[in-house]
Amino acid sequence: MKKLTLADVKSNPYVDNFIRQTEKYLIALGYTDHGFRHVGIVSQRCMDLAKQLGLSQHDQELAGIVGYCHDMANFLGRTQHHYWAAMLFSQIFIPEYEPEDVSRVCQAIVSHDKDDLRIVDKLSAVLILADKSDVHRSRVIDSGAKDFDQDIHDRVNYAATGNSLTVDRKKKYVTLKIQIDTKQAEPIDYFEIFIDRMSFCRLAAEFLGYKFVLVINNFRLS
Repeated sequence: MKKLTLADVKSNPYVDNFIRQTEKYLIALGYTDHGFRHVGIVSQRCMDLAKQLGLSQHDQELAGIVGYCHDMANFLGRTQHHYWAAMLFSQIFIPEYEPEDVSRVCQAIVSHDKDDLRIVDKLSAVLILADKSDVHRSRVIDSGAKDFDQDIHDRVNYAATGNSLTVDRKKKYVTLKIQIDTKQAEPIDYFEIFIDRMSFCRLAAEFLGYKFVLVINNFRLS
């Protein structure tokens, strides 16, 4: 059986169509971007984190895969999208690929959802950090039509003009830096809607043996 590669996953027509359907569905619901922009960023960030953490070359590849596929089943419904994504992934790749690769990817995809968080693998921890750190104005779809006074989630995303996620292996820090335009939102608004996500990032970092550090507008919170 073959080892999973990101190239195989990206070229798979089912994966491609699932992400396209997710993009279409969540635009209709008025949600922030969960399509190719988001999964592309999360996939690359997963690989970067895995490399910085010293994971094996193959685990870096698997990290890119979980980042790319973690949201692909949102078109079947938001509530259980993590389970659906894992099931769809397994149906596509079980016949030809290494069982351990498929099972680890599926488990990481399921574990990324905050309501069912169980970190038992470094792939899961890497995905949580990469996914929850994607806060940026480019995630807001059709921002000109949004009423930010009514939608704090979009307002905070739109206020985030930049972010970065880095690893300091010497000091054992995973640091998320976010730049917020205070004309659009205050840092306290960020905590109002994302405190749970940051708690999960902390747990993910701790699983990896690191401390999670959050920096907003050059102000460190840890």
